[in-house]
Amino acid sequence: MKSIIYILLLFAANLNAQTASKEQIISGLPEIEITEGINLHIISPEPIQYVDLSTENLTGDLPTSSIARIKITNEQNSELKEKKVKPIAFFNGDKIGIITVVGQSFIAQYKAIYKNSESLNTVTNIHIQPEAMQPVEFDKMIFSNLELRKFAMDIIQKKSENNPIRVEKDFNLSLQLNNVYVISDYIFLDMTFKNNSNLSYDIEALKFSIEDKKIYKATNNQSIEMTPLFQLNPQKHFKKNFRNIYVFKKFTYPNSKVLMIRLIEEQLSGRTIEMKVNYSDILKADTF
Repeated sequence: MKSIIYILLLFAANLNAQTASKEQIISGLPEIEITEGINLHIISPEPIQYVDLSTENLTGDLPTSSIARIKITNEQNSELKEKKVKPIAFFNGDKIGIITVVGQSFIAQYKAIYKNSESLNTVTNIHIQPEAMQPVEFDKMIFSNLELRKFAMDIIQKKSENNPIRVEKDFNLSLQLNNVYVISDYIFLDMTFKNNSNLSYDIEALKFSIEDKKIYKATNNQSIEMTPLFQLNPQKHFKKNFRNIYVFKKFTYPNSKVLMIRLIEEQLSGRTIEMKVNYSDILKADTF
């Protein structure tokens, strides 16, 4: 009996060793050199979620979603200035701090090492390499309709109607895609409908579907209907202008297809207007 228990304990220990995540220690971190007065740009292969700098000797920002800009700072707070404490002087090879960059699927950490400005080989940018990445998996967020409404209201307060991504006009109607936003696994379409005629417009349906960009035969067209998870305003009638937010779970489609948006009037001889949205427009979505 004891031998069986011993074997089971060994099996459990081996299983834990195989499934445990690899720990990272400071001595094993890759080094990157940084020089005072020169910005170091860390380029990520995917959007950066956040950057952590372990000491006040470093400061930085995110000029774009995939670039972290880091520099050495010797700025002191008012308390230290009053005490006339001299700024820290760095020498070649000094360890300044730890830089942590977290992407959508990885975490990368580096030891920042000081290098003086007299060197002709000053590093100004680095690309995060696969060997420096440790995979991470974030929980997918699920938002309630109340939270989706709050996000949609935040969007509706933005003045983005003057520079729409796409506009289609027909029958004295205008259908425009103001902007595309993304948060977690949700896509928000900000849309405005304009009626330049004297006849009010009764909406029978606003349909979203993924369709072939080029249709050679009607029988070959594959249409996949998309249903919004949430819309800010259920309004079915408008006289002049109507703006609304439509929320979808994250979706993708190839370049050979488009997102087709159809606004259909309720009457028998109703006015219908269509818009084709390329996947590149979705990829350029803003975050908020």
